[in-house]
This record gives sequence, C-alpha cells and structure tokens, in this order.
Amino acid sequence: MAVERKFPYFVDNHSNFCPGCGHGIVSRLVAECLMELGQDRNVIYTIGIGCSSNMSAGMQADRMHCCHGRASAVATGMKRVNPQNVIISYQGDGDAYSIGMGESIGTAYRNENITMITINNTNYGMTGGQMSTTTMEGQKTTTTVHGRDCTVTGYPLKFPELVASQFKIAYAARGSVDSVANIVKLKSYIKDALEAQINGEGYSIVEVLIPCPTNWGMTPLQAMEHIRNNIIPYYTLGVKKARGVE
Repeated sequence: MAVERKFPYFVDNHSNFCPGCGHGIVSRLVAECLMELGQDRNVIYTIGIGCSSNMSAGMQADRMHCCHGRASAVATGMKRVNPQNVIISYQGDGDAYSIGMGESIGTAYRNENITMITINNTNYGMTGGQMSTTTMEGQKTTTTVHGRDCTVTGYPLKFPELVASQFKIAYAARGSVDSVANIVKLKSYIKDALEAQINGEGYSIVEVLIPCPTNWGMTPLQAMEHIRNNIIPYYTLGVKKARGVE
C-alpha cells in the first residue's frame, strides 16, 4: 500500500536557487518541522542578503528581507514585540558571520528566544564566490586565487562552537545535506531548535553545510563528495550545545 507523502504547502512554488544548491533541501526541512509542530501559520522569517534571499520566491509565509547582516537583530525585535510567533532568522554565512557578525554575536550573547538557520557554503555565493569567514584553508575563490592563506586571513570560523562555549544559549548544532542519513539528522536538529524557541528556552542555532556547485566549479555530485571528504572533517557535525544542559 502506497503511503501518501505530505508536501509542505508553503515551499511548493518555483525557487531561484542554482542547480545542485542545498538551500531547497533546507527550506523543505524547515517547512516540514513547522508543519509537524503546528507552527506553519505562526511563523515569521527574517531573511538575509545573499543566496538566502531567493528563498522567498518559493515560500508562502510572512517574511522580511533585512538590510545586509541585520536579520538576527530584526528577528530580535520581532520576537520581543510578538513573543507568540515563531521567529526564524534565515541567513548565509557571509550575511550572518561577516557583515552581520556583531548582530549574530549580540543575539546569542543576550540569549534571544529566536532560531537562526545559517547556511555555510564556504563562500559568498550570490556575489561571485569570494572568500568568506567560512572559506576552507587553501580554498580557491575569486578573492583567494592561490588558495586561502590562513596565516594572513585567520582560520575558518566555527560559529556554533563559539556561541555554545561562550554564551548561555539553549541549543546549537551543525548538520549537512550531503547524504540521506545526514539530512534525516539535520531535520532532528532543526526541530530541536524550533522546540527550544517554542518552549521559551532561549537562543538556538543550526548551521547547515550545503554544496555550491556553481562557485566551486563542480558538478552537484562532486560538490557533495567535497563536503564529505574535505569540509565535514573540519566543520564536524552534531549537537554542540544540547537543550537543558548548562
């Protein structure tokens, strides 16, 4: 007997992401979690500038495009004014960890009761593939044509580990879309993060490793292999701060 799959109604429109990009997988998982938690009509997104801004094309939900890097600050204001709503800040690594580092750190420092979903594709995807704070050591980008020299630029930032170790937050995790098994785990991280907010536990973040075939100069399959072989060993997956643990 065939089992009917329930497709989230508010991500069933056409999106503008590049072929092979992982944003679509993440938005589908967030939508599924919201529906399963009964919050699909109670959510507001703040969306950053970058590839993440394409998310709005395929999503039927209240949302606000924010000034570059300011999505977590806007989310903070939204949550304080409307504490009954689920507020999700959906940003890329450049938006959240470069121009928006001050806002992102401040949101975690204050343990604001919002959920950040941050997409890590190790480059500035929308603007041509420049080096970001998450670019891997030795990785070639349009601004590191000979590979990132970490003795000059510093090392790739591990934001979930940073806020989990330094601040009193509710939850932090990192997932990936490189395999079915990891996608299943990622969904559990997203649901945990949303439940932490719903229960008033405080700030939660899930960072997601996704492929960027366009700027990496790879096929989608090669990009997934690259995540497994080269990125996950540095950006390790799993829960960095469990709920209910001081």
